[in-house]
Amino acid sequence: MSGESAVGPESSAGADLQHPLPQDPSGTAAAPESGLPGPSGTEAAPESPGGAGDEAQAEGDLDPGQRAARLEAELAALKADYDNLNGQYVRLAADFDNFRKRQSRDQDDLRLQITCGTLSEILPVLDNFERARQQLTPQHEEAQTLHRSYQGLYKQLVEVFKQLGVSPMRVEGEPFDPSLHEAVLREESQEHPEDVVIAELQRGYQLSGRVLRHALVKVSMGPGPESTPAATDGQAGSEAQAASFDA
Repeated sequence: MSGESAVGPESSAGADLQHPLPQDPSGTAAAPESGLPGPSGTEAAPESPGGAGDEAQAEGDLDPGQRAARLEAELAALKADYDNLNGQYVRLAADFDNFRKRQSRDQDDLRLQITCGTLSEILPVLDNFERARQQLTPQHEEAQTLHRSYQGLYKQLVEVFKQLGVSPMRVEGEPFDPSLHEAVLREESQEHPEDVVIAELQRGYQLSGRVLRHALVKVSMGPGPESTPAATDGQAGSEAQAASFDA
C-alpha cells in the first residue's frame, strides 16, 4: 500500500538515534558494554605485580655464587650499622656515668664548703670559751657552781665539733708548713732547728682533711745565744690550751 510507511533497517536506525545514550555521572556518554577490542584493536592486559616480584625474579636469575656474595654484602652492611649504634650507646653510657659522678662530687664539695663556712663563724666562740676557762679561778661555792655549769656548756660545744669531724692541729715541734700554719713571729731557739714551730699562738682546725682555720704559730730561726722567755711562756700557754680541748 502506498499510504503506509516502509519499516526496515533504516527506520529502526533512526529510532535508535532519537533516544540518546545513557550518561555516567561525569557527564560523558557511557560506551556500550561489549567484548569488542579497544581503540588499539587489542584487549587491555592486567597490570603486573610491583617491584617485589621483579626483585624476586632477578634474584632467582642469579647463580648461587652471586646470591652468596650479595647476602655477604648485606650482612657486612648490617654489622657495620650495629657496630656504629653499639659504639654510640657505649659512649652515651660513659658520658652519663661521668656526669653522675661529677654531680656527686660537686654536691659533696658544696656541702663541705657550707659546713666549713658555718663552723668558721663559730670558732671564735670556742676560742673565748678557752680563754675564759684558763682565766677563771672560782673560790666560793656559788662561783664554783657557775663554773661547773660553764664547763658543761664548753664540753658540749667541743663534743659537737668532734662529731662533725673537726680536729685541732698539733703544730708544736712540727716543720713549718704554709698550707697549715701562718707564721706570726720568728725568733732564735736553742732547742729547735730552723723553720720548726716552737709555739702555737692560735689553734688551727681541720675538717675532713681540709683546713678549717690556719694555726697562728711562732717559728724558730735556729740556734741563738740563748732561748727567750717569751718562747717558753708561749709554749706553756699553747700546751694548756691543747689539754683543755682534749678534756
